[in-house]
Amino acid sequence: MSPMSHDGDKLIRQLSLVAYLMAELRPLTARDVKGNVEGYSEMKDEAFNRRFYSDRSELTSLGVPIHSQRDEFTGEELYTLRSEQYFLPPLELSDDELAALQTCLYLLEGQFAYSEPLRLALQNLALGRPGFGEAPSATAVRVEVLDPDYSVEMPGRLSKLEGAISKGRTVRFRYWSIGRDEELERRVNPYALLPERGVWYVIGHDVDRAAMRTFRVSRIRGEIRFATRRERDFRIPADFDIEDYRGRPPWQVGEVVGEARIEVAPETAWWVERTFGNGGRLEDGVFRTEYSSIPLLASWILRQDGRAVPLEPEELRAEVFGSLDRVRERHTGAPLEAGADRATSEPEVEVAHERPAPPVAPERFAVLQALLAYLLAACGDEPRGVVQAAEVVERFSIPPELLYEHLSLLNLVNFGGGCYTVYAELDGDSIRVDKELYGDTFRLPPRLTPLEARAIRLALDFVGPMIAADAHTPLEGVRRKLEETFGEFELSQTPEPKANLEEEDLVAALTNGIRDHRLVELEYLKEGEDRSSTRVVEPYALERRLPHWYVHTWDRTNDGERSFRLDRMRRARLTDEPFEGRGAFQPHGLRHARHARIWYSPAIARWRVERGDARPLADGAALQEAAVGSTDWLVGEIFSLRGEAIVLDPDDLRRGIAARATELREALAAAPVR
Repeated sequence: MSPMSHDGDKLIRQLSLVAYLMAELRPLTARDVKGNVEGYSEMKDEAFNRRFYSDRSELTSLGVPIHSQRDEFTGEELYTLRSEQYFLPPLELSDDELAALQTCLYLLEGQFAYSEPLRLALQNLALGRPGFGEAPSATAVRVEVLDPDYSVEMPGRLSKLEGAISKGRTVRFRYWSIGRDEELERRVNPYALLPERGVWYVIGHDVDRAAMRTFRVSRIRGEIRFATRRERDFRIPADFDIEDYRGRPPWQVGEVVGEARIEVAPETAWWVERTFGNGGRLEDGVFRTEYSSIPLLASWILRQDGRAVPLEPEELRAEVFGSLDRVRERHTGAPLEAGADRATSEPEVEVAHERPAPPVAPERFAVLQALLAYLLAACGDEPRGVVQAAEVVERFSIPPELLYEHLSLLNLVNFGGGCYTVYAELDGDSIRVDKELYGDTFRLPPRLTPLEARAIRLALDFVGPMIAADAHTPLEGVRRKLEETFGEFELSQTPEPKANLEEEDLVAALTNGIRDHRLVELEYLKEGEDRSSTRVVEPYALERRLPHWYVHTWDRTNDGERSFRLDRMRRARLTDEPFEGRGAFQPHGLRHARHARIWYSPAIARWRVERGDARPLADGAALQEAAVGSTDWLVGEIFSLRGEAIVLDPDDLRRGIAARATELREALAAAPVR
């Protein structure tokens, strides 16, 4: 075998340290460790002290519960690792719940940057139980997950930031500030990654500005690099909590400057409370919400097209009225002439080549300890066993050319005194496994690492209601059982999945309707309407297009194909009436939509281009050829942009927007302020 790499030496050392501490049923001194653990005995005292401290710190960050206490007689530090704190506790997940989690992995494959840590976590949870890797449920095939912020670069960027967070390393990168339209070098101590409304953000301390900042990951330009060569640059403050940054409506991002009162229509109050309950409170039909931005709060009010009436402060009312005046003026008379497209022949600015970073991958230590448990479990009570190499490669996502190296590392893990755990050897397409004297110690799977725990939490956040529907169990119950499998670490930098019982109930009813071919009755609040309507639908497919859930149906009430957003459903009732189905039903979206040209001013053009639905113009504006499925949607969209967006054609849509702006302004001005 070729000489072991520095990383390989460290992994053998760390795994052997864990094995030795668990095998010895007594507290151990550093001298004991140096004399018995593979890799330490040849070191001089100074090097040993440095490596032993570094290894303990890294293992602790992986959730391995190494505890220390001072000997009251000798003053030496004593180290212990209790096996019941290292291995998974008895798992109470039912077969349905475990199968639902496997479906979750299937749904997220290819659109979820944390697929590999999630796969490893599920491998550990399913060890010794049948069914892992089997085909997903029939319902899952009818669910599609789309992440609009996902790109080929995104997993690599998240991986680099994940590494910096776990190791406490300062990073530097060039960042495009969309508001100022400039790129600047930033040095950041990253504390957490947050997916919010379908967009990834990194939250941390901006070193040069000496302040907390939030950066959109997709606006990072070029490579993310470590800023120093130190092993650790910072520690996450004890009072940091990612929940402080989560779930804020757009008008509350930044420093709060006041509280607004907004009257909401009785038929839409339930929707406001469900959607924005974390950002305010409803009192007698009035939504009270703090704000940091008057214009952004005005945008939300305008999008409601009369279902929300600003009461106070007066600045908010003035912004709403002024915006409606601008919309009316800019849609009256002849439309403006859009400028020419931005030239594509401009010389490109030369940028540093960005080396592709690998996707978020589980730590090698975590892979090796899980692989060790799997190989030993394959032996069962027998001294040896055989597993297929292809199965190991697939289960653990190990490149075939690295399988021999992984097995060689495990063969060197020992308990001290020449007592090893396993001997595994590649033999053609098989792996022959011989269980060593203390091999049974590692037959159980380990608790989940912080990265695996984050993958579980993020997966629950992305498709949790689908898991609950497939498992026939409330999501909160599944989450609570899973968190009992986490190792000893803080998750203050990982968002906690939010229990949304209404969403779970909706997904469950629709899932059952899809699976059993039964009609579902919906109470639905369409955008632009002031009251809910009742629809009877044939449900065919669910779609998780972040941040919303959609169901694609045949609407029997209106005799046509319709797609509905679940956050606008007040309820969904599964009926007893079956339906035959319509063959290979495929949703066609806005197939019969009208088309409109929409011009965006330079003040907002960059945001629209970033969304991918508009093209830049030479004068800094942008132009979109929009498919308009609903005039009500278009009115709300144009109103919300407060005069910075203009429909150029068709003319009847322009006239309709101008007339509605006049009508709404008069209605809001006449509404009594209470």
